[in-house]
Amino acid sequence: MTDKPSFVYVTYIQASPATVWQALTSADLTAQYWGHANISDWQAGSHWEHRRVDGSEIADVIGTVLESDPPRRLVLTFDAPPVDPGTVAAEDPSTVTFAIEPYGDIVKVTVTHEKLVDQGALDAVSLGWPAVMANLKSLLETGKVLSEPPWQMPSGVTAG
Repeated sequence: MTDKPSFVYVTYIQASPATVWQALTSADLTAQYWGHANISDWQAGSHWEHRRVDGSEIADVIGTVLESDPPRRLVLTFDAPPVDPGTVAAEDPSTVTFAIEPYGDIVKVTVTHEKLVDQGALDAVSLGWPAVMANLKSLLETGKVLSEPPWQMPSGVTAG
């Protein structure tokens, strides 16, 4: 068995663990800071979808809630939906763990994305997770998302 790449990202947010949990599991809030609505009942064993908010209802990511311990820990499988309806998704999808820990008056949020298929997937999540978490942090701390969606910045391009 070969080791698959993993990615870990840590941020600190001026919010309560319950507020961060709500932001991770609310379709309305994820639509604001992630550009997709995360849809599920968030119970272990439940299906979840990362749906576009353009009215198409297309799910770009799907998975299963593996662990749900509000407001401390959420573990999900993270996979592209099958290309053809009726086919089965990957047998060994990647997993994402959100660990939410009180840290004084703030919260430490650790996102761990494991079992990535290859270096290309690692490169993609290495750009994606910091962008999503920056937008989440901005929304929770200021009430507004960032003025530019950070995930739309081409890699290697800097403003200036």
